Amino acid sequence: MLRFENWKIAWILLLAVLGIAFATPNMFAKEDLVSWPDYVPKSQISLGLDLQGGAEVLFEVDITKLRAEKLERLREDVEQALRGKRGERASIRRTNLGIRDDVVRVRITNPEQLEEAKSRIGELAEPVSATLLGPSELNLQVQEADDQFLTVGYVDEAFKEIERSAIAQAVEILRIRIDPQGTKEATIQRQGDDRIVTQVPGVTADWIIARTAAAKMSFHMVDTRVTVAEAQAGRIPPGSELLPSDDLEAPFVLIRRAAEITGDRLRRAAPGFDQRTGEPIITFTFDTAGATKFAELSSKNVGRQFAIKLDEKVLSAPVIREPILGGSGQISGSFTPESAATLANMLNAGALPADIVPVQQSTVGAELGADSIAAGQAAALIGFSAVIVYIILSYGLFGVFANIALILNLIFVAAALSVFGATLTLPGIAGIVLTIGMAVDANVLIFERIREEVRAGKTPISAIESGYSKALGTILDANITTMIAALILLWIGSGPVKGFAVTLGIGIVTSVFTAFTVTRLMVATWLRRTRPQALTL
Repeated sequence: MLRFENWKIAWILLLAVLGIAFATPNMFAKEDLVSWPDYVPKSQISLGLDLQGGAEVLFEVDITKLRAEKLERLREDVEQALRGKRGERASIRRTNLGIRDDVVRVRITNPEQLEEAKSRIGELAEPVSATLLGPSELNLQVQEADDQFLTVGYVDEAFKEIERSAIAQAVEILRIRIDPQGTKEATIQRQGDDRIVTQVPGVTADWIIARTAAAKMSFHMVDTRVTVAEAQAGRIPPGSELLPSDDLEAPFVLIRRAAEITGDRLRRAAPGFDQRTGEPIITFTFDTAGATKFAELSSKNVGRQFAIKLDEKVLSAPVIREPILGGSGQISGSFTPESAATLANMLNAGALPADIVPVQQSTVGAELGADSIAAGQAAALIGFSAVIVYIILSYGLFGVFANIALILNLIFVAAALSVFGATLTLPGIAGIVLTIGMAVDANVLIFERIREEVRAGKTPISAIESGYSKALGTILDANITTMIAALILLWIGSGPVKGFAVTLGIGIVTSVFTAFTVTRLMVATWLRRTRPQALTL
């Protein structure tokens, strides 16, 4: 238990050095870090809204447009149902298919086909929602009007469910786009019937709005009917458009406006690095339908260019060298590792189910204020100093070892929060304070065990060995149960609760490591060098 191989000592010292290196930037202003070399850690702990302020943006979901889009899709479905599939069902003759007064209207030319038309349209209906008692009422209502007209519309409860689902989905997509790692302490929640409020610490309202913009990717064939120079001169063929490109050698690309494959066929996007050049890229995979379309597109256009378009810009326009049958590929461009990860998250989030419009923007001031923060820092320093003095008075040299481990524990927590880009809030500070108490408690438990062994007449080495061995099980039991609680809070919590869980979880790991491993290394080193005949503890 007290024997440390050289490689273990090296690992502990390396972790201590790395912890200090990653925690050090928090002692400097951000302006000072700009001049530091790139290979030196520069990440700092972000402060939450309650400590540094931030921005709040209130979005409104365009319910009117959402209804219009749903009705347009319903019109298309009705037309497809009446047309029928070639070779399976005959087409039903129809006229005047359109939308009026929140319903789809269509006139069936042949009165003998009215019932068949109602039956086909009825197949489009689905339960509004599922309950414990089974499916609820159907979402569509088909009625026969005068002059052989049929009307198809959503029932009231179906429209309400569409709106509820769209807003709930929009909240989750905004959460992915604004805070994909869940470490910014962003508050994103529904407000009222059709609004979503977002609060993010340490950013501007423009930053929030930019992150909520849809990342729309599509694939287009490059138009080679005219040169780019001719297109720039105004000779753009019908159905094509000239877009800027990330390629420095070809700053503009002429592409067909109609997309061959749209981004809704994207199954997954992930950041990565090109194995040949080492540059950051984004790899992507299509769903089954998209993969089939991609294989067909690449097979028919070998030797031609196709363009990857994202938000009115061409990211890449590679030449199809051979058919791409696996349904996957990569996007290259002027990416940094951070921008590639951000774009991949936005692509994975998918399109918003409805348009959202920012209706109110505001800056959120720090709730505590500079004076309150300074008072809190002073209180924390006084309390921490009191703990240090108490531990030294109670356990002497062993108390010094415990205090060194306690300070290193705080350094590790600060380093971890900096590396993960986590946001520190008041609940997060409470989590750190709790872990300090747990670290002190672990040391006290170990030292009291050692005292018991000394009183039992054991030698210093045997007493220390036995004390650490017997305390380990109790320490692990206490911290494992606390870690389970922290993980549950991290899983189901949000905002301040998640901030508390993050710092608590990190603190549990670092406190066990410092209280048991670091102090044990210091005690073992002291024993080897001094070889005391008796312990004064």
